[in-house]
Amino acid sequence: MHHYHIPARLRATCASRPAWQAWLDELPGLIERCAARWQLTLAAPFDHDDFGTAWVAPAWRADGSAVVLKLSAPIFESLDEIHALRLLAGDPTVMLLDGDDAALALVLERCTPGTPLRALPLAEQDVVIAQLLRRFWRPVAAPQRFASLAHMLAVWGDETRADRARWPDAPLVEAGLALFAELPRSSPGDVLLATDLHAGNVLAAQRAPWLVIDPNPFIGDPAYDVTQHLLNDMAPLHADPWRRIRRLAELCGLDAVRVRWWLFARLAAESRDHWDDDLLALARRLA
Repeated sequence: MHHYHIPARLRATCASRPAWQAWLDELPGLIERCAARWQLTLAAPFDHDDFGTAWVAPAWRADGSAVVLKLSAPIFESLDEIHALRLLAGDPTVMLLDGDDAALALVLERCTPGTPLRALPLAEQDVVIAQLLRRFWRPVAAPQRFASLAHMLAVWGDETRADRARWPDAPLVEAGLALFAELPRSSPGDVLLATDLHAGNVLAAQRAPWLVIDPNPFIGDPAYDVTQHLLNDMAPLHADPWRRIRRLAELCGLDAVRVRWWLFARLAAESRDHWDDDLLALARRLA
């Protein structure tokens, strides 16, 4: 068997859960089987923080076409990525060229030049993110296989409650948890969500100016979907949170108040390694 480099960030992520570590232990064999199955010549994997939950590497098929092999850890937020890529069929995401549902293995369109959207000024990022989200959001007819946003938040809420002894501001965290339960029920209209769309998960391509990679699909309130982009650049939020929220809400055609509620809930109640951070301070400003 060949030696395959495993990025440090992926190792660190998988070390936190036994099931993820077991997957990591089996990863070299999985890479070998996928390379043989799809006749791929692999290069070294991408090694940066945006790929902390998957092994992702450039590859070439037998006909010389450039692709990407992505092998995802069994993290529940990303279990349905392959189904979202099939449904979206390249609009506004990379194309799924082949895949194995059970193995969470994907052969994807290669984005060239592949420059991340974060290379652009924030104002330009905002416009692109809004355009991509509005194309991503679509009703999904029942029966559908995607879990609800409420389910994802219930899992996150359980993780937060298990950490109650370290909460520095219990009333604030409880208020966030209450919104995790209430906001999905009051959604004005549920759609397919990306849930992890930010400027590091949007790449420059040839087929389209920008394509989304790494969607974590759930069904729920589109106002939630703006929050990840907001949280991935904290300086403008600290400078003027309400102005920042209004701008993204207007670009996306959303109710700014709902975006504010969602952002507050995530800042106040999302599980985290360190509770003595500036997220709660920002949540207090939004409360």
